[in-house]
Amino acid sequence: MLLIVWIAVAVLALLVLGVLGYSLLGATGRLLRELRGLERDVRPLLAEARATAERAAAQRADRSVTAD
Repeated sequence: MLLIVWIAVAVLALLVLGVLGYSLLGATGRLLRELRGLERDVRPLLAEARATAERAAAQRADRSVTAD
């Protein structure tokens, strides 16, 4: 009788670990999809910020050349 209880406990433990692993893999997949979407949304803003920084650096360079 005690052996049946231990087998049942082991089966339940494996079942719980399987469910946790499956849900963890699902959450990881959802997180990766969200990160790809966020990167896709932010990419144009990053390009605009880089272009603005380059224009500002060019203006500073022009001012330093004309100031000399």
